[in-house]
Amino acid sequence: MTDAAVTRDFESPSGKQTGMRASAVLIWALIIACALAFIFAYATRYFVHYDAATFGPYWPRRGALLLHIGGAIVALLTAPWQFWSGYRRMPMAVHRWTGRVFVAAVALGSVSAVYLSLTTTFGWAFGLGTIALNVAWVATTCMAVYAIRHRQIELHKQWMIRAYVVTFAFVVIRLFNDVLPTSALAGKDLAITLSWAGWAVPLLATELILQARQIHKTLRHMQRPGAVA
Repeated sequence: MTDAAVTRDFESPSGKQTGMRASAVLIWALIIACALAFIFAYATRYFVHYDAATFGPYWPRRGALLLHIGGAIVALLTAPWQFWSGYRRMPMAVHRWTGRVFVAAVALGSVSAVYLSLTTTFGWAFGLGTIALNVAWVATTCMAVYAIRHRQIELHKQWMIRAYVVTFAFVVIRLFNDVLPTSALAGKDLAITLSWAGWAVPLLATELILQARQIHKTLRHMQRPGAVA
C-alpha cells in the first residue's frame, strides 16, 4: 500500500467525523436558537407583565401557568447540556446534575400542565391533546431514567432524544400557530390539531430515524467477517 493510500485511509474517517460534528453543532445551534426565541417571545412576558391583560383566560390559574412555563424553560435549556456532556466527554457530574434538573423540571411542568388541561377553557378535545402531550413527556423522561439506572447507556440516549423532542413540542406548536403559514387557519381548529400533531408527528419522525439507524447498525455488524447472523 502506498503512502498516499495510507494517508487517505487515515484522513477519510477524520474528515467524515469532522463533517458530522460540524453538522451536529449546526443543528444544535439552530435548536437552541429556536428555544431561546420561543422563551423570549412567549414565556418571559408572563414573568415581566404580571397582570390580567397578559394572562388572559389563564389569570385565575396563573400560579399553575407560571409553574408550567418555568418547568418548560428549564427543561428546554438543560437537555442540550445532557447531549453535549454525554457526547463530548465533559465531567459526568455535569451530565448527572443537568439530568436531575431536567427530570425535576419535567415533573413540575407536567403536574401543572395536567391541571391546566383539566380546567382548560378551549374545549375537551384540546384538553385531551395536551394531556396526551404531558403523558408522553413524563413517559419518555421516565424511560430515560429507567434505562440509565440499569446502565443501558444507548437506550438512555435514545429515550433522552425522545424526551427532548416532546419537550420541544412547545416550540413546534408556537411555530405552526404564530409563524408559519398555518397560522392563517381557523384558531380553534388549529389549536386542537396542534395539541396532538405538535408532539406526535415529531415523535414519530424521531422514532423512524432512531429505528433506521438501528437497522443500519445491525446490517453493518452482520456484514463484518465472522459476524453471527
